[in-house]
Amino acid sequence: MKGILGRLEFALEREIVIRAPRATVFRFFTDSARWAKWWGEGSTIDGRVGGALSIAYPGGTHASGEVLELRPNERIVFSYGYEGEGKPIAPGGSRVTVTLSEHPHGTALHFRHELADAATRDNHVQGWRYHLAVFANAVANEVFADVPALVERWVTAWNEPDDGLRRTAFRALVSDDVVLQDAYSCTRGFDDLVAHVAGGKVHMRGITIECTGAPRQCQGTALADFVVKLPDGKPMSKGTNVFELAPDGRIERVVGLWG
Repeated sequence: MKGILGRLEFALEREIVIRAPRATVFRFFTDSARWAKWWGEGSTIDGRVGGALSIAYPGGTHASGEVLELRPNERIVFSYGYEGEGKPIAPGGSRVTVTLSEHPHGTALHFRHELADAATRDNHVQGWRYHLAVFANAVANEVFADVPALVERWVTAWNEPDDGLRRTAFRALVSDDVVLQDAYSCTRGFDDLVAHVAGGKVHMRGITIECTGAPRQCQGTALADFVVKLPDGKPMSKGTNVFELAPDGRIERVVGLWG
């Protein structure tokens, strides 16, 4: 692998937040199967200093590089360039640095791409905007792979008639400072949520909730449609819940949109 070519005087920088632990995020830079999940089939990386990396873009374009620095769960630096004649960056002709740090909602990822000229830098802004979004979703799709089951457990807990069993079910599902907001709710914290649902069992006796359709998830936010039914099973109302998920997979905020 060729070394870095020339002087790299121009840099493109971006920062995103990923709702996942740093160790999970870092694995996508050292494991070929995960690397390919955000770059595409056939892409590989040898996750060690001096290890080669390869990116297979749709349409036949290939990029390559070499891992230059590796600090587990903190930082990776690699060279980056395109194979073939007439490409804007030759193999080894630019340097990418990714730094991971703790964030209240998971992991802050700081991205820096150093290049030889301003025009090439500017031409890569949209590409990195796109690929970092794909990356964030690849991580989220692994961390939150069980979103359908999570939403179903939320509904089951809500419908549970026994106070003790309901409390236990919610305890496993939500964070300590969980927030619930909708047309009829404005709660903060686990105990407030549990008390609110218990109150609903008194004032809206026999009412149940059912999911309709499959939940959708993007970067740690999930949408799930629901219908509220009367004791005789007839629909009373419907809406959509927006779930914000914690890095550990639990629910930390729910916003209910009715109608």
